[in-house]
Order: sequence, then structure tokens, then C-alpha cells
Amino acid sequence: MPKSYWLVKQEPEAYSWATFVTEGGTAWTGVRNYQARNNLRSMKKGDPVFYYHSVSEKQVVGVAVVTREAYPDPTAKEGDWSCVGIVPVKALKRPVSLDAMKADKILKEMPLIRHSRLSVSPVTEAQSRRLLELSETRL
Repeated sequence: MPKSYWLVKQEPEAYSWATFVTEGGTAWTGVRNYQARNNLRSMKKGDPVFYYHSVSEKQVVGVAVVTREAYPDPTAKEGDWSCVGIVPVKALKRPVSLDAMKADKILKEMPLIRHSRLSVSPVTEAQSRRLLELSETRL
């Protein structure tokens, strides 16, 4: 079965890559957008996840992997919300900025660019390869 690739966004002031690495993993909770929730529900164990620092930094900083598929979000007081388990794999050697993505013919089509409010979005295999290439990172 082909692997899917994903991108999650987080404000570094709220939960940075460094904190994520220190903790060794997390439940990706608190998503309250239906499209993002459906993306969480499509994630499979072993899928790579690009970690994007939003707002102040606006750059992809690392790669994580899904360790637990969608389950009910324990932070949800009402509604049908899901979360997944993810663990850090590797920091990018060179973070890839939003400006670099917008300027790149492959990356400019990412949902991150076109639907900037979406906190969990799919990444194509070609976009994944390009992010790793620009970041000078090998997995």
C-alpha cells in the first residue's frame, strides 16, 4: 500500500519542535476543523509527518511519524473529534521557509499555501521529496 505524507502546523510558542523532541512524542490533539480532522483520520501508522512552525517562524523544521492511528481526542468536551499519536524522527538540516515553498513550482501547490488555515494537510510524494531536497535532509 502506498505511503501517505502529511504536514501539521503548530505555533512554536505553543508547542515547538524542540519541546516535541524533548517529550519524545505526543497525541496530536485540539484539532477543531472538519477537514483537518478528516485528514487526521486518514493518517496511517508509519506515515511521515512534516512539522511546520507557524505564525512567528513560518517554516518546516522537522519530520515525525504516525505511531497511533486516529482515536477520540481526549481534550474534546463535545463533538466528534480525533487525534493521532506522533513521534519525532529528525530535525531538518535546513528548515524550509514558507517563502521558499511559495517560490517553488512543486511546493507552491501544497494545501499549506492554498488553504493556510488548515492545521493538518496532505503532502504529495513529490512535495515530500522536494522538501527533503531543499532541507538537505535524508531520512
